[in-house]
Amino acid sequence: MPFFPSFQSVIRRFGSELKQRLATGFSAPNPAALPSSLAADGGIRGVWIPSTDCKVLTSKQRIAEAMEFLADTGFNTVFPVVWNRGFTAYPSQIMREQFGAEIDSRYQGRDPLAELIVEANRVGLKVIPWFEYGFVSSYNLNGGHLLAKKPEWAARDCSGNLLKKNNFEWLNSLDAEVQEFLLSLMLEVARNYPVNGVQGDDRIALPCEGGYDAKTVKRYREECGREPSSNPREQHWLHWRADLITEFVARLHRELKAINPDLLLSMSPSPYEWGLVEYLQDSQAWVDRKLVDMLHPQFYRRDFNGYKQLVDRLIDRQLTGEQVHCVSPGILLANRGSKYSMNPDLLLQVIAYNRARGIQGEVLFFYEGLRDRGNALAEALKNGPYAR
Repeated sequence: MPFFPSFQSVIRRFGSELKQRLATGFSAPNPAALPSSLAADGGIRGVWIPSTDCKVLTSKQRIAEAMEFLADTGFNTVFPVVWNRGFTAYPSQIMREQFGAEIDSRYQGRDPLAELIVEANRVGLKVIPWFEYGFVSSYNLNGGHLLAKKPEWAARDCSGNLLKKNNFEWLNSLDAEVQEFLLSLMLEVARNYPVNGVQGDDRIALPCEGGYDAKTVKRYREECGREPSSNPREQHWLHWRADLITEFVARLHRELKAINPDLLLSMSPSPYEWGLVEYLQDSQAWVDRKLVDMLHPQFYRRDFNGYKQLVDRLIDRQLTGEQVHCVSPGILLANRGSKYSMNPDLLLQVIAYNRARGIQGEVLFFYEGLRDRGNALAEALKNGPYAR
């Protein structure tokens, strides 16, 4: 059974808004869609397309060229960013109503997501929009325009300050209103665009130093009969907050499937259990409770042994054999900040190790890394594990 429903059912599902979009450029979804069994068809061969240090979304022409390049290289899935810096890369009614900012100003008058879907469908690529910033409000902007409008949404540390970690300022992802806001954005895309699913980043989370706002403290006191520990890693306090993030993931999964049971929920957390202790991401519970369809733990290591250790821990100590089928690790191709660019031999080595351990796919971060040094990494993939 094909992953994506018939074009007629897409029309019924998305209604008049999608009909208008289709009239202005959407093509029918590719019928050779991603199977629900992730081990089939060679697994996920995916790549993230950000808007930072990447020009793909800046024009329709660049989008078309990138989709052709990826299809020719042997990819089958793209994860384009649609939410970062407090703005969307598509016209959002929710953002317009709540913040008066329908779309990132860089894309005014366009709909990059719609343009990308058309071009991806044309060359047979699946599209899973990527909500990169998750519950992050801003980067080094003291909360940016989101918290300027809704200061009550701010996450707080134990001193009552705006929660900031690695220069990112955070919304309070334990707050019901904040959760409703992000959920509504993700479901807005699922309802209004013919996509294959949605993806949450490693920022579907909260730094463990957060949760000390008055509302969360009051809730913890009422539910648990005790005060939050001043130690943010104290086990009861940590797991209580992590469970609230897990319940958000459960609700997202439930409501996404209510739109269409074939839509995939893809999550890209930090490696377990570091992600649990530092960012309240209990990805083990997400898999155990079958709340995710695809898991892309960010195994961003720059040497083979470091990568191998993460894979071995995942398979030997974390997941069952059946659960491994949902895993396609994230692999770091490039980091512009440190000018890192992966060696083609290392990329081939880690992919070969994935296959040797029963992992059938991966997602690469990020597109521009494929184009470095005369497309060296892309050529290695095309002539190796991604050969048709």
